[in-house]
Amino acid sequence: MESLQIPYRAVVIGATGGLGAAFVEHLENDPNCERVVGLGRHSEPPVDLLDEASIEHAAGWLREQAPEWDLILDATGILTLNGHGPEKRLRDLDPAIMARSFAINAIGPALLFKHLAPLVPRQRKGILATLSARVGSIEDNQLGGWVSYRASKAALNQIVRTTALELRFSHRQATVIALQPGTCATRLSEPYRARAPEVLAPEYATGELLKVLDRLDASNSGEFYDFEGQQLPF
Repeated sequence: MESLQIPYRAVVIGATGGLGAAFVEHLENDPNCERVVGLGRHSEPPVDLLDEASIEHAAGWLREQAPEWDLILDATGILTLNGHGPEKRLRDLDPAIMARSFAINAIGPALLFKHLAPLVPRQRKGILATLSARVGSIEDNQLGGWVSYRASKAALNQIVRTTALELRFSHRQATVIALQPGTCATRLSEPYRARAPEVLAPEYATGELLKVLDRLDASNSGEFYDFEGQQLPF
């Protein structure tokens, strides 16, 4: 990446997932990146989206390593829960499954923002980004279905916008972005790829997303972009 302070430091949450691991690999191979830390449920320290204390502890640990982190990427998310895929109809809704979808896809990232946003640089460009999904766009929804996943990602998009508005006062160059990686060949999308018009390699999608983030700045904070750099409607 060229737009961040060189050398820059990066954190990837969800580093063992298909997209998270690909992000880490790109950053490790970037000569401009001084250090990349990958965190997840089995890292040290661990980060569990369902356990705020673990997120707070990890944020404290990161602060001990360095006072500021130029790029913070949240690559977490879940689509299938306990064998339950996305609902096709309203009558398929299970409140427990829906609540867990919100806990992982919206509340968890909100807690990441709560504890990690203070680590973004105050006096230079810093990026706080999370993986959303096109199906989370209310304006773009023409098919219905997938209520829990759509709604949880729509909530995440609102969290991104709200975080961006708050940080503009304390971190004037912060760039807070929701990202759409496309349908990628990962475990999350495996049961649903057959109907996808295009399936991307995680290495390709994440590389393109990093290029998109490199082109954006604080004037784009709070917006939603796909891997081709197109702004998507919320």
